[in-house]
Amino acid sequence: MLRTTKSMREKYEKIQNYIFSLIPEKWEEIYLYASVVTNSENKQTGELFFYYIPKGILKKRAINVYEVPKRFNINEEQYLKIVEDLYKCITELKQDFIDTEQDIWTNLTISIANCKFKVEYNYDILLPMTEEEIFQRNTIWKYKYLNLGGETKEERKILDEYFSVLKPTKKETYETGLYMKTDSNSISFDKEDSFHREFLLYEKEDISNKTESFKSRIFKNHLNNRNKNLYMLEDKSKEENKDNKEENKKEQKKSKNQILDG
Repeated sequence: MLRTTKSMREKYEKIQNYIFSLIPEKWEEIYLYASVVTNSENKQTGELFFYYIPKGILKKRAINVYEVPKRFNINEEQYLKIVEDLYKCITELKQDFIDTEQDIWTNLTISIANCKFKVEYNYDILLPMTEEEIFQRNTIWKYKYLNLGGETKEERKILDEYFSVLKPTKKETYETGLYMKTDSNSISFDKEDSFHREFLLYEKEDISNKTESFKSRIFKNHLNNRNKNLYMLEDKSKEENKDNKEENKKEQKKSKNQILDG
């Protein structure tokens, strides 16, 4: 049975904040897979898959977290640094299990949906982190949690082999409501487009409204900037009209004097 310490709960909250901060739009569900293992050289290694389903009237396809920088024109280097920090926090969570002398998991799946934060710990023996093994794990995981995959011959073969020899494995689950405490840190991502330049993370606001406020804030800033430009143009136009009127008056006065002199 899982024993949850204060340090673990702090890690759960931090992980949740990282995840929310990496999604710049409204979402329905979030699913994350991470493995943390020690290789033959006694070095810690692992992998991370992270997908979310955007909110909408119609069911939308899951978005891979690594597609976000391109989709939203976000500085990729800064964005992936946050992904690295997220993974580091997960490795620190595993260390908490070691420090409390609990069974050591090799991988976990985090799901966030319907105001619930759920962590499923798995104790599978993972094969070396080769490209082939990572692809197989990703294929199986996406099919189980996202109902995606199985379209190609290679994927079908992987899934058929997996389910044909499927054996019960140890799993433990931690579940709680969403953490509502906010983080006062603020991180900005550089943008190529001034309309999307602002992307603030960890603001002092209700995290459940973070993605909505992100979009509305950008839109309002865009409108404010646009209106400022309009006002500037309008003021400039008024000044030009005023100057033209003055010039016309001078020309009329000059013409009148010329007629009188004639």
